[in-house]
Amino acid sequence: MCLKSPALCTLLLVVLIASASVAQQKRAPAPPRQPAFNQQLFDQTVTQANQAREAGNFDEAIELYKKGISLKPKWNEGWWYLATLLYEKDQYADAAKAFRNSAALNPQVGAPVAMMGLCEFRTGDYDNALAHIVQGRKLGIGENIELAKVMFFHEAMLLNLKGEFEQAERFLNKLSYDNVSNEQLFIAHGLAVMRIPALPQQIGLTHKDYEMLRRVGYAQHVLAQLNASDGQQEYERWVKDYAKIPGVQYAYGRYLLYKLRLDEEATTAFQHELENTPNHALARLQIAYIKLKNKEPEAGLKFAEEAVKLNARMVLGHYILGRMYLETGDAKRAVEELETSQQMAPDEAKVYFALSRAYAKVGRQTDAARARDTFARLNAAAEAAAAQGQLKGEAIEEGEERKPAPVKQ
Repeated sequence: MCLKSPALCTLLLVVLIASASVAQQKRAPAPPRQPAFNQQLFDQTVTQANQAREAGNFDEAIELYKKGISLKPKWNEGWWYLATLLYEKDQYADAAKAFRNSAALNPQVGAPVAMMGLCEFRTGDYDNALAHIVQGRKLGIGENIELAKVMFFHEAMLLNLKGEFEQAERFLNKLSYDNVSNEQLFIAHGLAVMRIPALPQQIGLTHKDYEMLRRVGYAQHVLAQLNASDGQQEYERWVKDYAKIPGVQYAYGRYLLYKLRLDEEATTAFQHELENTPNHALARLQIAYIKLKNKEPEAGLKFAEEAVKLNARMVLGHYILGRMYLETGDAKRAVEELETSQQMAPDEAKVYFALSRAYAKVGRQTDAARARDTFARLNAAAEAAAAQGQLKGEAIEEGEERKPAPVKQ
């Protein structure tokens, strides 16, 4: 029949194929049914987990919280308590995963994110640790004062490790002002003052610089508590005992310049640092900055030029040198140096302010107007962020006077 009627044959073939497909689908096993949520079992597990935690039976509590989460994967409280218990048991990698789940269920709450960062600090994942601690602080952790102190201290340590010393100092100073006082804090202060990118844990009691770092850290701690007289005595005794150690005179010079506003004494200290450390670029820039501030740019120009030759990667160096050239009448070279600093730090408001002046001097009025607009925008954004307590690390800080920014709780 198919030979006589090919169209009918094709139709029959289609019907047969469709029928076979339907039969095959009917024979296919049904997907396994998810077990129904057992509210009674879940409630019982929650009660047992909380009782074990409150009794201090952490191992039992951990297993019970895991059981509760398996019954109800979006159990917010369960993830939080599981994470904190794992943290208490020093199981930081697993705790970080649990805090990540807690944070996902509470995207507007900062505590789980901050705790995740603390776990990552313990595992040596310092980049993620800093990012999550900062994120947690910005989201806010409520009235948890103790967590805030721990969070600020770890953020300060990580900032110092990255070489962001001045920002680290602001957190450390706040902790000291809030009457936090311990050996780790003193060492952290000392590392920041001495511009050493390390963690306090790396400076043990037997470390060759332990006492030197502790003493200057304690001096900074006392100053942060607004005890200027005792802080000054500590600084003076410290610099006398360690006068020849590289970096000490530089740190003392910064104290004289920015705490006591003693330009001449600070210049002497920076010169002593150059005797101890002939290739110290920042000591040269500090001298240049003092001369610039006191309207003696010619006297400071060579120090800025030498600093840039020693370290061409310093944003501050090109910025100060550009301002030096501008004040000594070499606007063309001022533009070159300031444009270099702008390329290295495109979000620094003060660079655009100096650039607007330099562009105007060389007749680039359109560029001058654009630089002024950029300065106004960036400066307004920085002021708004500071008003909300948000710290912004600046690429240009060393040697620049600035108002202390508040730290958001």
